[in-house]
Amino acid sequence: MFGSTVLEVAIGLTFCYGTLALVVSTLQEALAAAFRLRANMLLAAIKRMLADPRCEALAQSLYDHPLVNPHGSSTARRPLSVRPSYIEPAHFAIALLDSLRTSPAIPLQAAIEALPDEQVRRVLLALYRQSGGDLARFQEGIAGWFNSAMERLSGVYKRRQLLISFLLALLLAIMLNIDSIHLFQTLWQTPTLSAQIKLAPTALDAEALRQLWAMPIGWTSFPPVLDAAFALQVAGWLISAGTTLFGAPFWFDLLQRAVQLRSTGARPQASRNAGDNPALQP
Repeated sequence: MFGSTVLEVAIGLTFCYGTLALVVSTLQEALAAAFRLRANMLLAAIKRMLADPRCEALAQSLYDHPLVNPHGSSTARRPLSVRPSYIEPAHFAIALLDSLRTSPAIPLQAAIEALPDEQVRRVLLALYRQSGGDLARFQEGIAGWFNSAMERLSGVYKRRQLLISFLLALLLAIMLNIDSIHLFQTLWQTPTLSAQIKLAPTALDAEALRQLWAMPIGWTSFPPVLDAAFALQVAGWLISAGTTLFGAPFWFDLLQRAVQLRSTGARPQASRNAGDNPALQP
């Protein structure tokens, strides 16, 4: 009975955490698309790279290029109206070279030396000298420079998304009163609440939400009383929010393993006592 209770509690907790993480990831993707977070962060990174904070010079010309922003309008000079979420490094290198070479009569090195920002000028001159004047090698160097900047940007974006994920999860935990401590206590006292969970949901559908509402979550009285029990409740919210940082695939993988373990059941009595039965001995 003890092992069965522990398994049912584990199934209930992992299902609740996985579904909450799935809801949070869905909301997070919707917010990222609505506010164009990837495109805005990419634009901010390129403006820092090219030392063009107002996007009026080199960054402006880069975003006007059809390889970078095929849906933009170079004639209207509105590259910010359509912002790509991803730029191919090779396309970035070609577009930057085209932006530098404003006139065929001006040599490429002279165009680089005419750049107003010292840091950008030094980087591009170093890459140009390292390439030995070979245009293909120079483009590869610019693409590598862009890749390095995008790796740093990816780290910043992931950290920011983790913070957003935690805040969204905490908001949902408060709104739906997903208290991990109360959830554990209730499932321990009534392990049959997890009996209906047979499979890990593959998407956020009506069945997943129905099973989630069958869990001991939600408000029974509102507003809460500010006492010691409320402090414990806040701790339960924080635990629930923190679990979403592992991601829905992590919890659903654990849930699938736990459900499979439950479905195998206990070993037959005859198998456990095979040594006591002479007819079963070799």
